[in-house]
This record gives sequence, structure tokens and C-alpha cells, in this order.
Amino acid sequence: MISAARLRSGLSLLRPRDVAVRVDRCPFCGPTLFVRLRREAVGVRCARCAASAIHLVMGWALRDNVQDLADCDACELSARGPLADFLRRTAKSAALSEYFADAEPGAYRDGIRCEDAQRLSYADASFDLVTHTEVLEHVPDDARAFAELHRVLRPGGTMLFTVPLYGGYPTIERARLRNGDVEHMMEPAYHIDPLRGAGILAFRDYGLDIVERLRAAGFAEASVVTSQRRIPWLGAFPVVLSKKAAEDRA
Repeated sequence: MISAARLRSGLSLLRPRDVAVRVDRCPFCGPTLFVRLRREAVGVRCARCAASAIHLVMGWALRDNVQDLADCDACELSARGPLADFLRRTAKSAALSEYFADAEPGAYRDGIRCEDAQRLSYADASFDLVTHTEVLEHVPDDARAFAELHRVLRPGGTMLFTVPLYGGYPTIERARLRNGDVEHMMEPAYHIDPLRGAGILAFRDYGLDIVERLRAAGFAEASVVTSQRRIPWLGAFPVVLSKKAAEDRA
């Protein structure tokens, strides 16, 4: 059954002249009908689980790169949506959370755990798998976040995530925090936050040097990968894959 919130979200994307449908397979719910509401990535949805293009590429990346998901303790930096639902029902355990600027990491708000990627409250080596989508471009200190995400992974653990990649080199820093205030180095860019319905500042546009940033944080492997499975009407999307060394010396 389609929820009222999901229906409102779909109607907000609708451009009648762009509408198309296609039968294909969803990594989360199997054979399905895909709907294109507009000729942009944000407009493609699975009709059964409402997975967006970003969710779909993460789903295929998980199936391509994590063969033992049922044995994994997973951490996802969101608490709702098709990816979180998939991990909740498929992984051994799934720690789900959201970021609230005024909440302490590890606290709960309306039943949702609050976490900040820059200072996670989880213990060292808590997870076999970490996932997140379109998060790190909004984190002021991404080096600290990468180090924290590395810390909470177990030796040999995997992190899969997406960020907007502009395909060039190096990463473009758009803004930074200085003495608690945001300093803009470029025209501010804001992305819509689906949880709060407001714009959230992008601190950077990631380039292909993201793999170097991950290795600097201690990851033994880092690469940008694409699945052989294509998203209807859109083709392939990149996912960042990183792994912690099997014998971590930190």
C-alpha cells in the first residue's frame, strides 16, 4: 500500500510528459515495475519499494560485493528508506541512525538513534559493513568522519557508499567551518534533505581523489565501482568501495 507521504513525494516530482514505465528487477524486492516521473535521476522509482536510483545502485553494489550479508553486523547512516529496510531484514543486525545537529551521538529522538559521522558513539570494531548515501559531502570534517568510520569497522570489514562525484580531480572544497562559523569559498550549494524537507549545505564536490582520502584514513583498499546492472533509463552510477585491512594494526 502506498503511504500518503510517498504519494506526495511522487506527485512533487511528476512531469507528465516525462512519465514512462518499465518492467525490470529491483535489488531489494525482485521483479517490479519501474516508474520514471521526470527525466532526472531523482525521478526514477521502484513502484514496489520506492527505491530511488541511489538506493538501487547501492542495492546492486551490496549484492556484487557483500556475499555474506546474513552474517554481517551492519551500520547504515539513515534510519528509513529501502536500503535501511533491506539491511534490517537481511543483515544479521542493522544499526540505523540519523544526524541531528542538536543531539548528542548515541541519544534517541522519537525512537531514532542520533549519530554524527565525525564522532560516532559506537565502540571500536563494531561492524562488518558500513553503508551511507549522499552524506559525506555535507560533513564539515570528512577526514575525521572517514577515520571514525574506519574505527567502527572490524578488520576485513567493508564500507560502501555514494557521494556526488563530478568525475574530475581533485575534490573541490566549497565551504569549511572556522571557529564554529561556515566560511564559503564558492557560491553555496544546498541539497534537499528528505527527512527534514530543507536544504542542507554541501561542503565539497568530490573528485576521483576520494580514494586517496580513504587510504589516508587507514583503509587498505579503496576504489570507485559500478555494477553490471543498469538503472532503467539512467545506466550505471558509481559507488565507492573501501575495505579495512584484515589485520588492522591501529
